[in-house]
Amino acid sequence: FADLVLETWDLHCDRNGREHRTAEMGCRQLVVRRGQPFAITLRFSGRGYEEGVDKLSFNVQTGPCPSETSGTSSHFVMTDCPEESCWSAVIQQQDGESLSVSLCSPPNARIGRYSMTLETCTDYQGSSYQIGDFVLLFNPWHPEDTVFMRDENERREYVLSQHGLIYQGTCDYIFSIPWNFGQFEDDILAICLNMLDINPKHLRDQNRDCSRRNDPVYIGRVVSAMVNCNDEDRGVLFGRWDNRYEDGMSPMAWIGSVDILKRWKKFGCQPVKYGQCWVFAAVACTVMRCLGIPSRVVTNYNSAHDTNANLTIDRYVNEKGEQERYSWDKIWNFHCWVESWMARPDLAAGYDGWQVLDPTPQEKSEGVYCCGPAPVKAIKEGDMLLKYDIPFIFAEVNADVVYWVVQGDGMQKQSIRSSDVGKYISTKSVGRDNREDITHNYKYPEGSEEERAVFEKAEHQKKSIGEEDEGLHLRIKVSEGANKGSDFDVFAVVNNNTDEERVCRVTLCARATSHNGTLGPQCGLTDPVDIDIEPRAEKRVPLRILYEEYRDKLTQDNLIKVVALLNDHQTGDVIVAVRDIYVENPPIKIRILGEPMQNRKLVAEISLVNPLAVPLNGCVFVVEGTGLTEGQLVKELEEPVEPQAEAKFRMDLMPRLSGLQKLMVDFESDQLTGVKGYRNVIIAPQPM
Repeated sequence: FADLVLETWDLHCDRNGREHRTAEMGCRQLVVRRGQPFAITLRFSGRGYEEGVDKLSFNVQTGPCPSETSGTSSHFVMTDCPEESCWSAVIQQQDGESLSVSLCSPPNARIGRYSMTLETCTDYQGSSYQIGDFVLLFNPWHPEDTVFMRDENERREYVLSQHGLIYQGTCDYIFSIPWNFGQFEDDILAICLNMLDINPKHLRDQNRDCSRRNDPVYIGRVVSAMVNCNDEDRGVLFGRWDNRYEDGMSPMAWIGSVDILKRWKKFGCQPVKYGQCWVFAAVACTVMRCLGIPSRVVTNYNSAHDTNANLTIDRYVNEKGEQERYSWDKIWNFHCWVESWMARPDLAAGYDGWQVLDPTPQEKSEGVYCCGPAPVKAIKEGDMLLKYDIPFIFAEVNADVVYWVVQGDGMQKQSIRSSDVGKYISTKSVGRDNREDITHNYKYPEGSEEERAVFEKAEHQKKSIGEEDEGLHLRIKVSEGANKGSDFDVFAVVNNNTDEERVCRVTLCARATSHNGTLGPQCGLTDPVDIDIEPRAEKRVPLRILYEEYRDKLTQDNLIKVVALLNDHQTGDVIVAVRDIYVENPPIKIRILGEPMQNRKLVAEISLVNPLAVPLNGCVFVVEGTGLTEGQLVKELEEPVEPQAEAKFRMDLMPRLSGLQKLMVDFESDQLTGVKGYRNVIIAPQPM
């Protein structure tokens, strides 16, 4: 027999991409998921493959130093009975000189870029052909993969959906911003794989790093560290919280991960300025979804940052309600992290499922700024010793905040109530734009037996006393319409839950604050008011917050912290109530003109009314949406927008993808920043 000579081959990028749900990554390369077969066609010249005469085998390799022992190289022969636990090649059909072959990786293969060679052998004469490269990803559709997820709707949301919502605001005013994850957009896969290749663990020991890339726990930890740049590790984002963002992008201005990851690549893996928690979390979510690990962004309201790990955060205020001393311990009005879905074979049974990964740089873990993966179940059960970082996250959702009032003579009195930490833990619902509350995954109901048992295990005595029915009760209410540009009222509401008249003194103080709990200048204060309050009655003490007072003091977070202080003359008790108020931006209106259809022009009309008493200068609209726009569209307005006037423009879109897409808009100007809007658009498929 003459030698078997390979003439051409076809990796069927399109067809394999559709079957492996990677088609949207663009068809310039083969991208497949582990444990699932993919087909290639080999064409020989002169003669076809003869069974029993020709021997065919394949070599696949990944990483700079591939070896069989590390699981980064495999040599396998064409066979009729493939084994699931290793790489295999099976003949599907033969048609003259062309041969189609089905290749399959084991469901625990290392992910990443692979090269593939074919070796032919006839009468002990052999040839070797390099037949191209492919990328292997995790496979949530495969029951044997450690990231397997049973529900197809969940897989669609947490792996395939390229857009979503991230919850922000305060626990009393929850709202969402749109986010373009864009994990299948051009170049994003290459950027994510590059992130793995420049991580410090890889640079230290390339062989060990590549051999651990079959484990989503390992990958999650690497991604959590690489999304921030605090370890001088060429990480993606630079964190900043001080409202001084002139030399970069304000964290409030981003509307998607693609822009951030592309900037990072373009500038040679220099950190992109600037990020805050939701930006870190969203970028990590993009990377994890891109690699095939189901992931979602989660928001925790009143999130504690407990630096000394005693599960108590002490706050000191004076008799006016002003903060007395600086504390490293912080309460963030909200904090975002990522949950990724994976099995935990490294732990005892029962900890599979959602794991917390927090890429925001807060505390070091094993010497590096990363956090997780921590099983949500372990946080709920108070299993502090399990990997990784349970105590830190447990504190974020369970710490006590105790208010101390420092009196004129320096005496300190503990407020008889404290605020709640870890409220309304939220994520986007599957397949809908609604909020799903997942607090019950993190903690047992307050006051329950189980909660007490968990706190005992975690050595946590709850210092805060629950809402008592007897005595005086204090809370803060906000009038409707805390809108940017207008004045609004807040009230200290006092209830007398006793059968006798009570006399007390009430003070209200308002200060601009930032999202991580740092207090700014005062923008409202009442003189102390003495009130008599009848049995079982309610009284209100108002504080009017004026636009001219808060206008230049508000940070881009749009937050005002109101503290109310009550001195009960009968008992000598002090009660503190605190509320964060979000000052609302105006809405962005988006109208879609025409019939939305794939590959046909569509017009969007975008507008916003200036609610302020001053003109807006330097106005810019940024528009993006995977499948609707090619990258970002930026519209700079030539003229200032006068008070109460409308800024409006139209833009052409050419939808590439069919189905439900999101068009997202961010608006920036000198006086209004980080204004967000979005519109769902259902794109009809192109008629065949």
